[in-house]
Amino acid sequence: MPKPVSELAERLSTPGKALDVGCGTGRDAVFLSGRGWAVTGVDAVAQAIEGARERASAAGVEVRWVLGDVTRLETLGLGEGYDLVLDRGCFHGLTEEERARTAAGVSALTAPGARLLLFAFQPRRLGLGPSGLTADQLEGHFAGWSIVSSTPEVEAKPPCWIGDVKPQWYELERSA
Repeated sequence: MPKPVSELAERLSTPGKALDVGCGTGRDAVFLSGRGWAVTGVDAVAQAIEGARERASAAGVEVRWVLGDVTRLETLGLGEGYDLVLDRGCFHGLTEEERARTAAGVSALTAPGARLLLFAFQPRRLGLGPSGLTADQLEGHFAGWSIVSSTPEVEAKPPCWIGDVKPQWYELERSA
């Protein structure tokens, strides 16, 4: 489990509702559910959601898995009042238009004071893969949110073909 995910889960002393955006095979969602969070995981890849279901079953935890487009969160019937949103590498690969829709959807679903923990590559000059994201771009998309911290990811070792991406963790807090 990435240190920022486990540290934030520990810091937020009372588990609430969590949304894992672009959850993939559910590693983070299962971790949070095992610590008492009511978790919903969203991903557009059916095979990933199936893997997530298997992971949750093997761990003996319950997670609500939703096959859907993260750029259309408001159409997925997810409910509101999320206290924590986790995005480990989804947002930074979206187009600017998709980022705007995703950020609006996240903001509409979260409670005042909610936290967003987002892993993103910095914009790269070389290589292939996601276009990356700066702190300024992040703040521009998440109006009404403040960046609480920005921490380089030192454990991740992106493949050399992806370029000079400089992985970063951002923690944001939604205004009350």
